[in-house]
Amino acid sequence: MRELIEKDKKITVVPADFKCANKGTIVEVEPKYFTIELEYEPTGMMRHNYCEFYTQTSHGTLYFNSYPETIEGKRVTIASPAKHRFLQRRQYTRIKFMHDLDLNFEGGSHKITTLDISAGGMKFRTNENVNIEKEYKITLPLSEKQSIECIFIPIRIEKNENGGYTLSGRFDYHNGIDKMTLTQYCTKRSIEIRNK
Repeated sequence: MRELIEKDKKITVVPADFKCANKGTIVEVEPKYFTIELEYEPTGMMRHNYCEFYTQTSHGTLYFNSYPETIEGKRVTIASPAKHRFLQRRQYTRIKFMHDLDLNFEGGSHKITTLDISAGGMKFRTNENVNIEKEYKITLPLSEKQSIECIFIPIRIEKNENGGYTLSGRFDYHNGIDKMTLTQYCTKRSIEIRNK
């Protein structure tokens, strides 16, 4: 595990209350712990309370659970985790996400059916002619109680043989919390699906 956690790498920390998600840089790596310099004050993080961690490696996205041993301002020492897993080689975990939604733009909207999403973007089908030069607002329902709103920027469009179009593109976010929320949602759904 020690060789996977590298100094100067960026890392995302998600406590039990994901609204307190944070990110930082690994500044020290030792056999039994590693130290992170966080970007924001560590609200929601407590000593010996487990958090989720995500970082990019040459093998893909590394995911593990561990807990802070010490918290001194924005500098947090984390116990080396016993177990870890690689989520996938692409930067963001992609999951199936089938919903009929509205893709909104100034003066109107398009009816779409989403196919898959990740924190990076989504793919969807539509029978409507979508202008890929525009930016669109979309609300993604993650549960009955939670949804996030972001900007969708089309990148690729394909005409389907049986009519309609398939589009894919990337997301821009109003804030970092929405991106972390979607990252965590996709990761958890991916693990749930794999464990079925």
